Amino acid sequence: MESGINVANGRGRREPVFDAPAVDAGETDIRLSPEDRSGGRMARRGASGERNAGKPPARRKVKKARRRGGRSLLSRLFYAGIVMCLWGVIAVGGVVAYYAAQLPPIDQLTVPKRPPNIAIMASDGTLLANRGETGGRNVSIKELPPYLPKAFVAIEDRRFYQHFGIDPIGITRAMMRNVTGGGVAQGGSTLTQQLAKNLFLTHERTASRKIQEAILSLWLERNFTKDQILELYMNRVYFGAGAYGVEAAAQRYYGKSARNLSLAEAAVLAGVVQSPSRLAPNRNPKAAQDRAELVIAAMNEQGLITPGMTKTALGTPAEPTKPKGAGSANYAADYVMDVLDDFVGTIESDIVVSTTIDPTMQAAGERSLVDELNAKGQKFNVSQGALVAMQPDGALRALVGGRNYETSQFNRATVARRQPGSSFKPFVYLTAIEQGLTPDTVREDSPVRYKGWAPENYDHGYRGPVQLRDALALSLNTIAVKLGLEVGPKAVVQTAQRLGIASPLQANPSLALGTSEVTPLELVSAYAAFANGGTGVIPYVITAVKTADGKVIYQRPAGSGNLGRVIDPGSVAMMNEMMHNTFVIGTAKKAQIPGWALAGKTGTTQDYKDAWFVGFSGNLVAGVWLGNDDGTLTKRVTGGNLPTEVWHNFMLAALKGKPPVGLPGGERFGPSDVPVAGGPGNNYASAGGEGWVQPQPARRGSPEKNFFERLFGL
Repeated sequence: MESGINVANGRGRREPVFDAPAVDAGETDIRLSPEDRSGGRMARRGASGERNAGKPPARRKVKKARRRGGRSLLSRLFYAGIVMCLWGVIAVGGVVAYYAAQLPPIDQLTVPKRPPNIAIMASDGTLLANRGETGGRNVSIKELPPYLPKAFVAIEDRRFYQHFGIDPIGITRAMMRNVTGGGVAQGGSTLTQQLAKNLFLTHERTASRKIQEAILSLWLERNFTKDQILELYMNRVYFGAGAYGVEAAAQRYYGKSARNLSLAEAAVLAGVVQSPSRLAPNRNPKAAQDRAELVIAAMNEQGLITPGMTKTALGTPAEPTKPKGAGSANYAADYVMDVLDDFVGTIESDIVVSTTIDPTMQAAGERSLVDELNAKGQKFNVSQGALVAMQPDGALRALVGGRNYETSQFNRATVARRQPGSSFKPFVYLTAIEQGLTPDTVREDSPVRYKGWAPENYDHGYRGPVQLRDALALSLNTIAVKLGLEVGPKAVVQTAQRLGIASPLQANPSLALGTSEVTPLELVSAYAAFANGGTGVIPYVITAVKTADGKVIYQRPAGSGNLGRVIDPGSVAMMNEMMHNTFVIGTAKKAQIPGWALAGKTGTTQDYKDAWFVGFSGNLVAGVWLGNDDGTLTKRVTGGNLPTEVWHNFMLAALKGKPPVGLPGGERFGPSDVPVAGGPGNNYASAGGEGWVQPQPARRGSPEKNFFERLFGL
């Protein structure tokens, strides 16, 4: 059979021929390739062939190749972009997951408790001071004027009520302003993010912290309402000057509660949080006011305040309060904190402590002390002082621990131990009275020597026979030492301790001259037994402790702190008569207050290192110490000059307007003995009055010796 096509019958019909010789055996293949199948390349070629009919084959191939190559590049770029985005999402997710793992488990996350504030109140209910880490109590948003929280929203996060904790719009806006401004002029953190940072994180500027901040912001938004978040923020943010929270800031800068802030003051506080150290109104009032004007403008622009409110706020800028006086109320507040642990356990929430401190007396005590030191301190080389005043039952009414609290927080009234000098002598005389002596007992004012020690009187003179009432009033050292040896130093120690002296006392002959150190507080509290008729007292300052919502934690029981009778009534009467004589003929004559029966004792230590005066009426006991912290000698400051002047000025203010109260045992010297300056009825107005001995000319080496002098070989 030949291969070829047969033409039969002249009709041109072609038939296949299968026996034609093969040109190449390898070319004989009758299998269908993919191109030969339906929809394969041959079909596509056929279709394209029709479209490309008439075009040169080479141009068709180039164009086809270009089209195929272009389509492949775009698809590859698109694919690569998708892959990169996916990997980016995975990477970001991994980073977020990593830093999220550094946080506590979300289901265990809680808002840390705010450090409790301790509000210390005066006896009239006014605030003395805040104590604690925050400097002010927690306040609810409902307590505040509406414009106060709005001020924070306006300047710190205008989209606060629209975003979900993170504000992409705000971040973008901040980035654009920073770029156009050529620096970092605005941040993108929301109030929620700032709160998250304050509650849970450090203040370092790192990417990890920002990621954790964002995570925690979402958690806050999920678990708290917007108002709750804003309230938390205002109570936790730092305002400078040790003030955490808006209440602390209001008290610190304006001396009032945040509930009473004006719009202008609220704007200042809202502006301060951006940079507390730079914008604090007490340190940089100009910068603080400039920032406040931006806050007010933002509030006006956002419709949060009316144009009238805007005009008023801009026209009456806020003025920070200046510290009043020397801040002595802080000494009283510090003492409250020292004793608070005795009445309450662990403090876990805000508390209010009611005290016995009288703000009027506290101010009078501060003023009398500071004015005296300002006027005469340099001349007499005395730089410091302390004043303590209490009721005869031990209730502290004023406590001034130094000249200026801001300069020195050391509380000289409660902590400093100094030699009391002659102000310790009443314990010696009381011991002698309790052993049978009386104010009429006579002792010899003459030289005394004990094992090489030879104390002298202040004027280096001697008066001979002197009654005890005058020996105490004139503060004669020789007789005090003789009495101390007569009754025994140990007995004197026991007497002083019975009345409330807690500091260690050395039972030696010099104890009679006040050489063992005591604090002003314990010396004044010991004198209270004379003022109240013989009852020992423990000084107290706290009357009640309550939670911020009024729940009573502690209430002082009536009569608590009473040590019972420590002096019998007869001894009290005799001691008060003798100490009253100090105001009549003795070292405190210039401290008399018209119409009042007063008693007390001055004290001066060796070389004029310390000077004291402790005195009392029937309703108030007060003591004053003056000296130098480093023990530097003063220039002849005695208990009878500067301390007595401070005491007198304080008592004039403290007793003003009050009816005179007699001293316990006053019947011994009667109403006519109550000193009335220049008035009638003063038995001691002229020399030689009852119970008064005309001082004898100074003499040395008197030959008269009593039994005790011979006994002790004096």
